[in-house]
Amino acid sequence: MTQSVANDFIRDIIRRDNEHQTYGGRVQTRFPPEPNGYLHIGHAKAITVDFGTAEEFGGICNLRLDDTNPDTEETEYVDSIVADIEWLGFHPAKLLHASDYFGQLYAWAEYLIGQGQAFVDDSDTGTISAERGGFGKPGVESAYRSRTVEENLDLFRRMKAGEFPDGTRVLRARIDMQSENMALRDPVMYRIRHSHHFRTGDDWCVYPTYDWAHGQSDAIEGVTHSICTLEFDTHRPLYDWYLSHLPLPGDQPKQIEFARLEFTHTVTSKRRLAKLVTDGTVDGWDDARMPTLQGLRRRGYPAAAIRAFCTEIGTTRTNSRQSIEALESYVRRELNTIAQRRMAVLNPLRLVIDNWPTDTTGTPVVEYFDVANNPENAGDGTRQVAFSGELWIEADDFAEVPPPKFFRLTVGREVRLRGAYLVTATGVEHDPGGKVVAVHATYDPATRGGDAPDGRKVKSTMHWVSTAHATDITVGLYGRLFTTQVPGEATGEALDDLNPNSREIVRGLAEAAIADAAPGQVLQFERLGYFAADLDTASVFHRTVGLRDEWAAIQKRQG
Repeated sequence: MTQSVANDFIRDIIRRDNEHQTYGGRVQTRFPPEPNGYLHIGHAKAITVDFGTAEEFGGICNLRLDDTNPDTEETEYVDSIVADIEWLGFHPAKLLHASDYFGQLYAWAEYLIGQGQAFVDDSDTGTISAERGGFGKPGVESAYRSRTVEENLDLFRRMKAGEFPDGTRVLRARIDMQSENMALRDPVMYRIRHSHHFRTGDDWCVYPTYDWAHGQSDAIEGVTHSICTLEFDTHRPLYDWYLSHLPLPGDQPKQIEFARLEFTHTVTSKRRLAKLVTDGTVDGWDDARMPTLQGLRRRGYPAAAIRAFCTEIGTTRTNSRQSIEALESYVRRELNTIAQRRMAVLNPLRLVIDNWPTDTTGTPVVEYFDVANNPENAGDGTRQVAFSGELWIEADDFAEVPPPKFFRLTVGREVRLRGAYLVTATGVEHDPGGKVVAVHATYDPATRGGDAPDGRKVKSTMHWVSTAHATDITVGLYGRLFTTQVPGEATGEALDDLNPNSREIVRGLAEAAIADAAPGQVLQFERLGYFAADLDTASVFHRTVGLRDEWAAIQKRQG
């Protein structure tokens, strides 16, 4: 896969390293998610940067699962992460796990103890936190900081052997409790967890922290450029401190940070997303309203559109929030070229053509029209669409008393039925409550194909479905999952801004060819938007995006 990319500071750093042969011209990156949830749209940016950068420079990128917390990680999440990356179109050189290195990490921890640079602390979590101080407030050295090498090694080995309960001891690096960088104030390296690990079982009861496992895993694997999001900026001195104090097998990796991807009307906090699932607010991690990659896939977002967006916005070191409409614009642009067209009616109203011919038995004649599957791609060919004397049209396309500038169907007005004929409404039927339940019309047989031989013009073209040939469909119509651009900005809790009307389920009718839609295939329902066939259930569709480019309208207003 090749994407056009703009220059950015990450690539500039790698180019300089290659010019100076810092790593012998070699480029190796990694994508290191924790398998404690499903990947979301924010991860797509990191994936694109990690894999795309390596590919551009002829290097490799591994997928490494940061499985250092046995209490929250599961094989289910590993499988979903692997599937999501493949769906996005990237292929890891290797699938690795931080747990692959538990033995080496432990050995290096003992090495630091032997160098007098790590110690076992019996303090509880509250005490450690309090003694670390804060910004502008100096830290206080632990009462256990002066233990001897021999005592520390003995205690650490007994921690590993399982002699002590959870939370009773930790291993800390001995760095600088007066450092202005809080990450360097004797950070915790190991904690006791008597928990079953999904890969290593019960082999370990001490587990490394992220900061201890991360850089060392990079070094073991031969990573050259460890690309992270900006929240790890303050951790880079610790990353470098650990690596500079160990007998590494090769060159020391370089950590580079970039701004993470956030969107309006969206949250990417795993905790909050998990709450939406456990509370039943959404149907699961792959609900079409969720910003997870599996949710976006179910909704019909093309992987190519997500990749293009993440690539073309580039990387910076300034956090910002992207407009969700901008991403939707990329989705719409991609779908316009690849999505086949179909006609569907989501708010049906009967249209009866009174002068439509019948055969000798009185049965309405059926005609078939060849209609282009995609006007943007002649190679997609055509399909046959049945037309008869009774059709479904959108109720919104008829007005008994038309408002100003209403150009669609009303009594006495002629309109075009897409690819078929010109028809003129002649009357209506009402139910006992006065609601319009049917519109009567006549058609002009000379206008087959939708054009009048005398050149007369009409101002509206409407889609339709033959009632005798319609297929029932169920459609999910989606609004924003959150009502505000920045969820939680006013209240402090994003979930307070949930949209209670984020989904509407409607029953519709579609032309017969709709039955051929493959799971996940996105179709353009003419005049209505793009809709994805559900991955699991036939005749269920999810609206991906509408036809109107909201991002273009926003840019126009801002310009």
